[in-house]
Amino acid sequence: QVHVVESGGGLVQAGGSLRLSCVASGRTYDMRAMAWFRQTPGEEREFVAGISWTEGDDHYADSVKGRFTISRDDAKDTVYLQMNTLKPEDTAVYSCAADSDPFRLRLWVLSHEYQYWGQGTQVTVSS
Repeated sequence: QVHVVESGGGLVQAGGSLRLSCVASGRTYDMRAMAWFRQTPGEEREFVAGISWTEGDDHYADSVKGRFTISRDDAKDTVYLQMNTLKPEDTAVYSCAADSDPFRLRLWVLSHEYQYWGQGTQVTVSS
């Protein structure tokens, strides 16, 4: 079992920056991938960015490429999402997800690929 807890959300003006953090605990040595998703009311959960815990490769949704950066700190079992040049359409609840399945054929973008989820943190970008 892995537990993940997000922090770092808040209110920011368009063009500004925020950094989200996701701390994992429990059986973190089993982790294979972590990712960020976001969701707005009435919409499907949307993949934002993901990072491999074993290989280090990262992946991004087209909508955030060049503006968001996902990174990890192995010593702290923490994943970060640095969000720059924020836009009002980035407003959402951002959730951290983790997966420990070593045999999964990973597509990254599907929420059912991840076993463990945090409660989410609200990001609001004002125009």
